[in-house]
Amino acid sequence: MAREQDILKLPSPKRAPRLTSRRIGIHTSSAGGVQNAAERAYRLGCNTFQVFSSSPRQWAPYELSRPQCAEMSRLREKYELKPLVIHTNYLVNLASMNPLFLKKSIEAFRGEIERALNLCAEYLVLHPGSFRGAEREDGLLRTAAAIAASTKGLDLVKGNLTILIENTAGAEYSLGASFEQVAEVLERLRGVIPVAACIDTCHTHVAGYDIVSEAGMRETLARLEATIGLKNIPVWHCNDAKAARGSKLDRHQHIGKGSIGLEAFRRLLNDPRLGQAAFIAETPIDEPGDDKRNVAALKALVKK
Repeated sequence: MAREQDILKLPSPKRAPRLTSRRIGIHTSSAGGVQNAAERAYRLGCNTFQVFSSSPRQWAPYELSRPQCAEMSRLREKYELKPLVIHTNYLVNLASMNPLFLKKSIEAFRGEIERALNLCAEYLVLHPGSFRGAEREDGLLRTAAAIAASTKGLDLVKGNLTILIENTAGAEYSLGASFEQVAEVLERLRGVIPVAACIDTCHTHVAGYDIVSEAGMRETLARLEATIGLKNIPVWHCNDAKAARGSKLDRHQHIGKGSIGLEAFRRLLNDPRLGQAAFIAETPIDEPGDDKRNVAALKALVKK
């Protein structure tokens, strides 16, 4: 998600990184092989992590070798890293009105699912797409149908893989800026494949929801409970925001350094209803060590 920092060149920690009662991690580089992300996550102090399973901005399929998958599983077990979250390629648009682009997106997303299954990942995160050229409702229908088509013949239940629909910042034509839209996609897919939601704090804030004030956070979580259900949000993307609330500008900032601030993350991380969720940062790396500092910032907010 940001400039590469070769954690593998750092000396191994003399003792295990301090863990918390929450699963806290960060999007981690897979440079040199996706399995290396597990080692990097551990050295950053994580007990969960997110990766891309291939290049996030290229269509070219990426084939994982059995040794890579086996090593990923070995390192995850060694370091107790769970869950493993994979983020889908940014090019995929399952709401596209262009038949050729939609076909390409379905093929690419199916590849994402296959790699997630091979890596024994628990979750695969997907942005619901752009409905340019159609009505919003048509876009939601198209996304749900394309997800179902992408999974045909693949046993996600046996593979313990759940597709997570992520809320978005609300840019023009994008789906998923409201919790109701995310909930609609989930409802159309329930009973077809395992589905749930991933909620991004930056996206939520810039889409217009109040998560900064104590009352606003309480109201926003109540709305999530009423639409999606908090138990159906196993992963939270913890990102501060460079832009203002309601701006619809998706610009991530370091934890506590943006327009959301530390107290919002403190409330979120310590909400007893979210005790089983994974909290994963997708923050920038402007200076060496920013990734480790953002993980430490989140961990420091956990009361116990």
